[in-house]
Amino acid sequence: MAHDGGATPATAMLPDLLSLTGAALPEVLALREAAVAALRGRVAPEGRVSAAALEADQFAAHAAAWIATYAEALSALQDWALRLREAGSFGALEALIVQIGFGEYLAQIAGGIPMSQGEVARLQDLGLPPGLTGAAAQTLMAQGNSAAARMQLAGLLRENHGRATFGATGLDDELEMIRDQFRRFADERVIPFAQGWHLKDELIPMEIIDALAEMGVFGLTIPEEYGGFGLSKASMVVVSEELSRGYIGVGSLGTRSEIAAELILCGGTEAQKAHWLPKIASAEILPTAVFTEPNTGSDLGSLRTRAVKEGDDWRITGNKTWITHAARAHVMTLLARTDPNSTDWRGLSMFLAEKTPGTEAEPFPTPGMTGTEIEVLGYRGMKEYELGFDGFAVKGENLLGGVEGQGFKQLMQTFESARIQTAARAVGVAQSALETGLQYAEDRKQFGKSLIAFPRVAGKLAMMAVEIMIARQLTYRAAWEKDHDKRCDLEAGMAKLLGARVAWAAADNALQIHGGNGFALEYRISRILCDARILNIFEGAAEIQAQVIARRLLD
Repeated sequence: MAHDGGATPATAMLPDLLSLTGAALPEVLALREAAVAALRGRVAPEGRVSAAALEADQFAAHAAAWIATYAEALSALQDWALRLREAGSFGALEALIVQIGFGEYLAQIAGGIPMSQGEVARLQDLGLPPGLTGAAAQTLMAQGNSAAARMQLAGLLRENHGRATFGATGLDDELEMIRDQFRRFADERVIPFAQGWHLKDELIPMEIIDALAEMGVFGLTIPEEYGGFGLSKASMVVVSEELSRGYIGVGSLGTRSEIAAELILCGGTEAQKAHWLPKIASAEILPTAVFTEPNTGSDLGSLRTRAVKEGDDWRITGNKTWITHAARAHVMTLLARTDPNSTDWRGLSMFLAEKTPGTEAEPFPTPGMTGTEIEVLGYRGMKEYELGFDGFAVKGENLLGGVEGQGFKQLMQTFESARIQTAARAVGVAQSALETGLQYAEDRKQFGKSLIAFPRVAGKLAMMAVEIMIARQLTYRAAWEKDHDKRCDLEAGMAKLLGARVAWAAADNALQIHGGNGFALEYRISRILCDARILNIFEGAAEIQAQVIARRLLD
């Protein structure tokens, strides 16, 4: 969304930029607090939040969530810029990203933030007057995201084409070494084949999984005492980002291992940790997450699949849907109702349900379970299934933590990591779209010149680079907080919410740059668009994510 208010300055670069952005940021943060206060007045007039009022006033609630997300994103962007300046790494490319990012996001906060293509969050949704009237904010809105700035940034993208990121990331050398390793793997082992896997709707070859296991992907954040590498969530973010840049299916192979390991680390017994974690870390076993049911979606508290005690063991009966990589999995982290008298989350328990991996001829050979493939637009490579359980046997020792009724709480403990990892996947998909769109815009000639010479094409690419860096820095901030044992459910949710929208916008704009060719299946941007679409749905749909953020802001 370009905002070209006012005359284009003689030079695209604003003088004393970080002083300007630093002066504008407190006004943004104050507006965030005003938005939260306004929301509280609408849904908690007597001090206690009314869930019914929060649901009924969703536009106001989600407007507050998006305003707060933009404020957090701009804060992360400013922190990144200051760190780079301190390190002597704040160059013209980074400065233009900050300038355009602040100019555009301030203009959207003041005029309307796109929650989706047809829904705009505005200050008046919260009963707030026009905001951001300070001199610094006004200057940035008028001159920050100018046509000249976008053209200059597009020129720098061309000069830096082929680098891992457009702009220094601000990460340390160890994390950048990890990035280089997995970027090379994606370039050599994934990108040349991903389009074929997608078009043929094939499972990602086992040799790719074996290679990733050798590189430590499945035990990346598992402590060394349990056979893992004991690395940071930041390292998980970088790995997920680069593998998803190659193909979201490959970038998601470690997701279920990350979820299973987090569940066991947070809620498992010592015996369960010792038994399962080394096998997950080495990829001796592949887990899958079995939570969602037909007609429940994000409402996990209303699950109907039941687990009935039979001696020391359990029998599972019910149906699950949207289960990824289910046929190949050796173990399912399975959420079921163990208290038949309960109707909400309090009666749910988590199981580590063992199964036999299937084959192409017989995908679900284990007695007591069946599976049907769900054909999908994108996010292929692992396949999605609807599963049926009829007296499926689970050992008593595989009740997570050995305690009933803790399943929902145990699952909630994984949400921070899961949403950070999903935000990283979104950044990777967006980066893939940008690189693909940039290459096409340079190669494709129209009217005697490359497409990138046309301002609206260059502008699309520039805004992709800006928003990708904003989403990336917000994701890194959430990962840093997780690594430092700080509560980060709010920041993780914001990173996921913004990252998913950025990925979809990048894929859509990159396809538009391709014109008619983007609509052809032979061009990989068609796959990237399909892959990007899932990011606004899984791990908390955008609407659910905004609702959760709004509720958390009111705490």
